[in-house]
Amino acid sequence: MNKILVTGGAGFIGSAVVRHIIDNTNDGVLNVDVLTYAGNVASLDKVSSNPRYQFLQASICDKTAMAKAFAEFKPTAVMHLAAESHVDRSIDGPGEFIQTNIVGTYNLLEAAREFWGGLEGEDKDNFRFHHISTDEVYGDLEGTEDLFLETTPYAPSSPYSASKASSDHLVRAWHRTYGLPVVITNCSNNYGPYHFPEKLIPHVILNALEAKALPVYGDGLQIRDWLFVEDHARALYMVVTTGEIGETYNIGGHNEKTNIDVVRTICSLLEELAPSEAKARLTAAGLCQFEDLITFVKDRPGHDARYAIDASKIANELGWTPEESFDTGIRKTVEWYLSHQPWWQAVLNGDYQLERLG
Repeated sequence: MNKILVTGGAGFIGSAVVRHIIDNTNDGVLNVDVLTYAGNVASLDKVSSNPRYQFLQASICDKTAMAKAFAEFKPTAVMHLAAESHVDRSIDGPGEFIQTNIVGTYNLLEAAREFWGGLEGEDKDNFRFHHISTDEVYGDLEGTEDLFLETTPYAPSSPYSASKASSDHLVRAWHRTYGLPVVITNCSNNYGPYHFPEKLIPHVILNALEAKALPVYGDGLQIRDWLFVEDHARALYMVVTTGEIGETYNIGGHNEKTNIDVVRTICSLLEELAPSEAKARLTAAGLCQFEDLITFVKDRPGHDARYAIDASKIANELGWTPEESFDTGIRKTVEWYLSHQPWWQAVLNGDYQLERLG
């Protein structure tokens, strides 16, 4: 049985990873999460009572807490997902991104190195540090038909992507300099259940249900490769358990879509699936269909035009491919939000009120 320390396990991707591990393996999990605005323990209700699951509220920036977590839990692997991740917030306030994504990763690497250095034999040989990152570190593919490869040079555009690029470099340096056994993954845009509603897809779903404007940056022609979060969770577990030490694996959904097409797809699904009261709000606002809510707004500074991942390496070497197409995944996502109002209503009852940030 593996014992996996998951940082950021109450976040969107992290909670999907924790649920996957508890539901599909015999492994134990220690979820370390400081519970910032985007951390939500309600996303883990279905596994919280499992004896193989533990939760520790702590920050990766707290060196003492991290050293104690390693010493007491004695993980066989680390899956590092804790990060500030919203580009708009990074533009308005980059300091938190530098602190969490760079300094926090450094602290975690040092805690892992000290713990790993005290192991012996098979325990030391089998230990893994898995750093989960983003395709945004590669920059912009505008005007090309290229795909991001694991060897694509880094060219981050935003404070967020620059901070993640920095953390990637730290992880590789700790492997090369100290021999820490690491693997790295870079993923495309995730979507699916339990997504904090500041991100595009849940933001559009919940605004549409309230007949609020659906803000789209610029002309909406920015292209992203969309990856269903549960497919991503499967891939991440596969990498941490079977990936080759020192390697990087790109994880993508093979679903390139413009932002405006994503928004229009959601609107079309809501025409079919939305409850009558949501449609009544639309009518009361003098509108005929959900697409009438689309509002083009000033573009984000430094907005990358296109991301697209070549995920052939993880397919060929580890046997992972996504199970969900965008059509099946986005339908599941819309249906989930329609049937889980208590989860997202609790989020909206806090500080976040579906405003456009950044």
